[in-house]
Amino acid sequence: MDWGVAIASGLASGVEFVEAFTIVLAVAAGRNWRSSLQGAVLAIVALAAIVAVFGVALLRYIPLDVLRTVVGVFLLLFGLKWLRKAILRQGGVLRMHDEASIFAHEVEQLKKGATDWEGLVTSFNGVLLEGLEVVFIVISLGTSMRAFGPAIGGAAVALLIVLIAGVALRSPLQKVPENTMKFAVGVMLTTFGTLWAGEGLGVHWWDADASAIWLLAGYILITWGAVAWVRARRMAVQPARAQASAAGGSN
Repeated sequence: MDWGVAIASGLASGVEFVEAFTIVLAVAAGRNWRSSLQGAVLAIVALAAIVAVFGVALLRYIPLDVLRTVVGVFLLLFGLKWLRKAILRQGGVLRMHDEASIFAHEVEQLKKGATDWEGLVTSFNGVLLEGLEVVFIVISLGTSMRAFGPAIGGAAVALLIVLIAGVALRSPLQKVPENTMKFAVGVMLTTFGTLWAGEGLGVHWWDADASAIWLLAGYILITWGAVAWVRARRMAVQPARAQASAAGGSN
């Protein structure tokens, strides 16, 4: 039975750890590592303080649905903001970022110790919410099965596996161009925001957390459709502007 508790805790916690790490990685790629890691560390400290103060009473005093709704709406708005800019860049309305100059600017900012507060808050919210869900999982399994040790052990193993996999994936992700990465970040944050806000508002997703895969695929299709529409509109408008400019010059 203890092995069953450990496996159940590990699998359930692993899903939450993957989502939290995805948010941290997304913020790091879209903003910078300093802000992302600072937000994650602050969330871990806050989570430890909450657990130390409330312990098992977390299940009574902190309504998870409220947290899901607030964090979900925040991530949804933040993700849509990034998606809008990404669509306009890919569609040719806004200029693409000069990634060489941006890299040099980021290095300079990091040397100065500058912090991106929007990125920090996003990372903090994501890690705190997923961390609370892990705490709920461990407390629930540990209380119902009277096996806190295996429940905690399963979650710890899952965390270790996710961290090892995350470090292995970090290098390939660093080679992705920033414009492409920000496009992907916007889609991911919008996906998680939709999933969590929906759960907080009482939406029963057809495949639980795995629904994020279908939401992600749907947002990718919608976004690329929007890019194609923006490009088509831009191509249609350019000849009309050129003709109007020529007519004005002849007058």
